[in-house]
Amino acid sequence: MIHLFHRRITFSLALTIGFLIMILIGSILLSLPFADKAGQATAYSDALFTATSAVCVTGLSTVTTATHWSFFGQLVIMILVEVGGLGFMTFAVMLSNFAHQRMSLGARMLTGEALNLNHLSQFRVVRLIIRLSLVIQLIGAGLLFIALEPQLGLGKGIWYSLFHSVAAYCNAGFDLFGPSLEQLNNNPYVLTVIMLLIGAGSFGFLVWRDLLTYNIRHKITLHTRFALTVGLIILVLSIIGFLFSEQNLKQFSGSLNGVDRFFNTLFLAVTPRTAGIAITIILMFIGGTPGSTAGGVKTSTIGILFLQSIGTFTGKEPAFSHRRFTRDNINRALTLFFSAILLIILATLLLTMTQPSLGHNGVTKAVFEAVSAFGTVGLTLGLTPHLNLFGKIIIMALMFIGRVGIYTFMYSIFKSHPTKQSYRYPEEEIIIG
Repeated sequence: MIHLFHRRITFSLALTIGFLIMILIGSILLSLPFADKAGQATAYSDALFTATSAVCVTGLSTVTTATHWSFFGQLVIMILVEVGGLGFMTFAVMLSNFAHQRMSLGARMLTGEALNLNHLSQFRVVRLIIRLSLVIQLIGAGLLFIALEPQLGLGKGIWYSLFHSVAAYCNAGFDLFGPSLEQLNNNPYVLTVIMLLIGAGSFGFLVWRDLLTYNIRHKITLHTRFALTVGLIILVLSIIGFLFSEQNLKQFSGSLNGVDRFFNTLFLAVTPRTAGIAITIILMFIGGTPGSTAGGVKTSTIGILFLQSIGTFTGKEPAFSHRRFTRDNINRALTLFFSAILLIILATLLLTMTQPSLGHNGVTKAVFEAVSAFGTVGLTLGLTPHLNLFGKIIIMALMFIGRVGIYTFMYSIFKSHPTKQSYRYPEEEIIIG
């Protein structure tokens, strides 16, 4: 618990309020006239939607980032993406380091909640996160500059390289090339750099810590081994799925050579764009590794549920690398998965009932948009620019919950004053299946 305005609030509620404050500040800045290329004030609903999408590192937008926003507006979006991707508490740590001030225990625990740190002893990982993130993004920007400078010139090349490096590392779907990155589908070099940046951001900060500090004394943790194993399996299966999907074959037939097609398929598997809608929805829903810039229910959740299902059928306890999962781990994974499914179903129903612009394949578009928002992916089938006010509110809510996390969001509502239950009811079985 921490104190805010002389009131005790939970860490989950403090995190939720922090993200809301960032969104509010960003929306005010984006609604200013000089944030618009035309010099006119942007409608506040569009500014709020864009700020929410940026802080929640999603990328969905009701206006085109490349043509609507001025340099100031694009700079605000990039800063919001950076702060939203790494977490505002990470920057609080950075500022305290610059000021040579020691953070309070409450602030340290809040940072641990934001970054999924289980112990305060892991707090030093925050400094590694800051340094590693800045280094990776600068290297990514430099690699992108090599390819973009000949086409865009020095000034524009630097800005485009930096913006897309930050957006890719933070797993945000914003770009300055127009409607999408599709015009780069015949540039394997740029696609590879962006894929590597996305992968680096979606690894998870604790995974990076384990990999960088690995030695004889410091072994790779179970979390890292499990996250990398599940992530690799999902990547391989998604590549195979996209290679053999009918839509993918039609899209690339006669337009790309074999090398370009392979890199585009790999790009689709890492950051789904257009082909293979069903596969894309599944990948967006799963998301990345816990404690990373990616959204979704996370790879570890899916991995635990898969092993639990196998264990149920075989009569064995779910285990990985000779280690059992705790009952709390399994319960949290089940709750998260079930809550996410219910949230997506509810949002889809509301969108289909309130959005007259859905048109043909309306349900598919609604599901795709809802999962994209919840997974903070930023892909759309063209629905976002045509959302009415109610639709914008639904998508903003999904992006916010997806970024903050279902657990953090629900705890901030229901556990403002947590109390322990001092009794237990007797057990009794019911028929299942």
